[in-house]
Amino acid sequence: MIETISHNNSLPKDDLSTTVTTMPVSCLKPFIEHPYQVKEDDSLLALSESIRENGVLSPIIVRRIEGTNDYEIISGHRRAKAATLAGLVEVPVIIADVDHKTAMIMLVDSNLHREHLLPSEKAYAYKMKMEAMSHQGKHSSAQVAPKLSTDLIGEADNVSKDTVKRYIRLTHLVPKLLAMVDEGRIAFTPAVELSYLPTELQQVLLDAIDSEECTPSLSQACRMKKLFFAGQLTEEDIFDILAEEKANQREMVRIPLNMLQRFFPDYSPQQIQKAIVRMLEQKERSRKRSFGDDAR
Repeated sequence: MIETISHNNSLPKDDLSTTVTTMPVSCLKPFIEHPYQVKEDDSLLALSESIRENGVLSPIIVRRIEGTNDYEIISGHRRAKAATLAGLVEVPVIIADVDHKTAMIMLVDSNLHREHLLPSEKAYAYKMKMEAMSHQGKHSSAQVAPKLSTDLIGEADNVSKDTVKRYIRLTHLVPKLLAMVDEGRIAFTPAVELSYLPTELQQVLLDAIDSEECTPSLSQACRMKKLFFAGQLTEEDIFDILAEEKANQREMVRIPLNMLQRFFPDYSPQQIQKAIVRMLEQKERSRKRSFGDDAR
């Protein structure tokens, strides 16, 4: 795997030095609030091997941490981690002279178009960018209200403002429920509906999921939300609703995600499912062709 250089137009070039310099890896710190996961998976190990052979080809974008000699990473968390695994002592960097809020926007924009983003990553990325843009608006002559922020974020990512808002709703889920969304156990739309439940009822829902060994459908999630806003949702209701038999869960084959990930590194659960179905369809077509040849 050769590391490729990508020129990201979302990084404001006016705020970037044109000078590439080297810096000790030990001086680079993760951006404290960054929403993207850096997993030590097969893809990262392959990147590390590439960096060991070829070096870091695309400089890491950093900014100085005020009052220290350290620098926080704006773009290049995976490259920095891979370089550390490869045993590099120094890496090429470009230093951005930007404030913290601008750095937040740069961080989000430099990663949003990355392949295989988890729903949680996109949710917290949108939230981070909205908060940074709203903060910038308070200190400029042209106020940027939260509503307008979602419009601008959607335009930049080629999605609707409603999609942006729905992703941000996911940040209201408790960590275990959000992890189920990342794993594909809870679909996106039901997860948005469940995000309106308060933390204590989400914890009850987790207990019900463990007890019933199933997750809410869209219809069930909508009913829970409706009952909650009517002031009528009880713990017993959550268990009763989830205990109902769902047509799409009467007969299921369940395979733990970690068993499949070694065959499909860097795939989301939905992409794994599609890949398996495609392979089975190809096998079925081959079987039919072989059967036809035998018949002749």
